[in-house]
Amino acid sequence: MLFCPKCGSLLKSKAEKTKRVLFCSCGFTDKNPKNVEMKEIVSQKDKEVEVISEDIDPNPVVEADCPKCHHTEASYWMQQMRGGDEPETKFFKCKKCKNVWRDQS
Repeated sequence: MLFCPKCGSLLKSKAEKTKRVLFCSCGFTDKNPKNVEMKEIVSQKDKEVEVISEDIDPNPVVEADCPKCHHTEASYWMQQMRGGDEPETKFFKCKKCKNVWRDQS
C-alpha cells in the first residue's frame, strides 16, 4: 500500500490515457509510480444457488381454527399497523387453504 506524502491518506489508482496513475483526494498525483505492483485476486469458488420451486413459509405454525375451511393449523406473524404506541396486529395464514385473517383478541 502506498500513502500520500502530503496528507498520509491511502493512494488510489486510476487509468490516465495509456498508464496507471496514483492519486489522493487532497490533490497529490504521482504520474510515475516506481516499484508498484497492482493485482486483483478474484475467488473462483463454485457457488451453487439452490432454486426452490415451492412456496416456503418461514413463520411459526400454531393451532388456530381457520374461519374459512376450519383447518386447525396456521402460521402467524406480527405486524405494526398503527402508531408505535399501539400494540402489533397478529395475522394468521391457514396451512390448508392459505386464507389470511387477523387475530380479534
